[in-house]
Amino acid sequence: MASANVQTEASQSNIAPSMQPLPPPKTVDTQSVLKRLQSELMALMMSGDSGISAFPEEDNILCWKGTIAGSKDTVFEGTEYRLSLSFPNEYPFKAPKVKFDTTCFHPNVDLHGNICLDILQDKWSSAYDVRTILLSIQSLLGEPNISSPLNPQAAQLWSNQEEYRKMVEKLYKDPAA
Repeated sequence: MASANVQTEASQSNIAPSMQPLPPPKTVDTQSVLKRLQSELMALMMSGDSGISAFPEEDNILCWKGTIAGSKDTVFEGTEYRLSLSFPNEYPFKAPKVKFDTTCFHPNVDLHGNICLDILQDKWSSAYDVRTILLSIQSLLGEPNISSPLNPQAAQLWSNQEEYRKMVEKLYKDPAA
């Protein structure tokens, strides 16, 4: 009989660890997110890339304001656009939300400023940074994906660059138009 009790106790001790409550899910290390964003800010400021910039908004390093200039030799040359970047607590493992604050008539930008760019959605990688995001959006301006438009009117007009340029100039000079 004593051996049966020993066996039962041994079985229970083998079961006991699995019956323990699971450890709480890993909490995000906000310090590492802050350090990463501070490092990205310094790298962006030191990069010397023309036509892009971004800085934290007031004292919230998770919310940034950025600007991109339209690239030379595109219909966007001479324009400058303001952007909002909102970083999640899971950054850089989750993409920031990026929107145009300035009206942008573009096949991959909707009327609310939302951007259809693969690296901000399903192709996001923690290897990307603010600089990469801004350069990618700047590049997207001149090279839209018209096969997947958020703005069908802009996609349709894209093939006629002269008319497209007129629309961009009209909206850029008169955002209320």
